[in-house]
Amino acid sequence: MAEAERIIGTPDIPDAEGTEGEGTGSPAEETPGARGKRKIAVLFGVAAFAYLLDLVSKLLVVARLEHHQPIEVIGDWLKFEVIRNSGAAFSFGEAFTIIFTAIAATVIVVIARLARKLYSLPWAIALGLLLGGALGNLTDRLFRTPGVFEGAVVDFISVEHFAVFNLADSAIVCGGILIVLLSFRGLDPDGTVHED
Repeated sequence: MAEAERIIGTPDIPDAEGTEGEGTGSPAEETPGARGKRKIAVLFGVAAFAYLLDLVSKLLVVARLEHHQPIEVIGDWLKFEVIRNSGAAFSFGEAFTIIFTAIAATVIVVIARLARKLYSLPWAIALGLLLGGALGNLTDRLFRTPGVFEGAVVDFISVEHFAVFNLADSAIVCGGILIVLLSFRGLDPDGTVHED
């Protein structure tokens, strides 16, 4: 039974003579600190990928699509059309750009602090998506016209009867959905599972 538990994933426990089990997941091979560092690396790797993908896509569409006719991908249902959005999704709150900038910066700080207690791979991916998306839109807020903290976000994916958005928005939504699913399953960022 002890061997079956080790296969399932419980840690090896030294026997009475002080020797460790023969499983490959012994504490001597991988400490909790090492597992945590791996998850942090995944978080920042996912964030970097999402951020760079968003940044490159925005540079391309601004250079090649802005002030041009929209490109129809699937008729009117899906088009590439550049707009500058100083508000949130659906252009809501355009007069509160500075507030949205502060919110994005706060999200980044909270994720960075939470990363120190991160031991769950799914949470690392979810938080990485949130971080990369927040950084992508924050970059626009800081460096695009009309000025620092007031910059308009570049949106270019236009879906009929829906908002015009960008890849940073997509990363944020996917990360948020994943977090909701993980929470429903009772999985915490530190890797513990609880049942409510």
